[in-house]
Amino acid sequence: RVSISLSQSSGINAEYGDIIYRDYVDISVAVATPKGLVVPVLRNVETMSYAEIEKGLNNLGKRARDGALAIEDMDGGTFTVSNGGVFGSMFGTPIINLPQSAILGMHSIQERPVARNGKVEIRPMMYVALTYDHRLIDGREAVTFLKRIKSGVEDPGVLLLDL
Repeated sequence: RVSISLSQSSGINAEYGDIIYRDYVDISVAVATPKGLVVPVLRNVETMSYAEIEKGLNNLGKRARDGALAIEDMDGGTFTVSNGGVFGSMFGTPIINLPQSAILGMHSIQERPVARNGKVEIRPMMYVALTYDHRLIDGREAVTFLKRIKSGVEDPGVLLLDL
C-alpha cells in the first residue's frame, strides 16, 4: 500500500535539494542489527506484488543482520519506513533521511478504547507518524497519503488483492 500511495503522492516520493520527482519507488527500510540501525533499500517496489515485497524485505533484513549489505544497498531510497513498534514504541517522530522528503514511522499495536456507533469498544490501534518537508509536501497531500496507508492497514485484503 505504501508503494501505491507513493506513486499517487509525487511530493512524498521526491528529493529535496535539486527537486526531483521520481516515477519509481525505492523504499528504504530501517533494520535493527547487532551493530546498530541500517537502512537498506528495496528497489522498484511499484512493480512488485505484495508477496514479492515481503520476500524482498525478508531478504534485506537477513542480509542486514548477517552484515552482508554493501554501501550500494543503502543508497538511493526515495522514502523510508521505520517500524519502532517491533520494540514496543507507542509514539515517536521519525527523522527524515535526507535528501528524501518524508518518512513513515509505524508504532506498536495496542488495545485502546474507541467510540464506534455511539459505544465505547476496545479495539487494536496503531499510531503512525509521517514526518514530511513542507517545502515539497502540503498538509492535504500528507493527510491523503496517511489515509491511504490507514485503509491498507485496516483492511489487509486491499493489500492482498492489490486494490
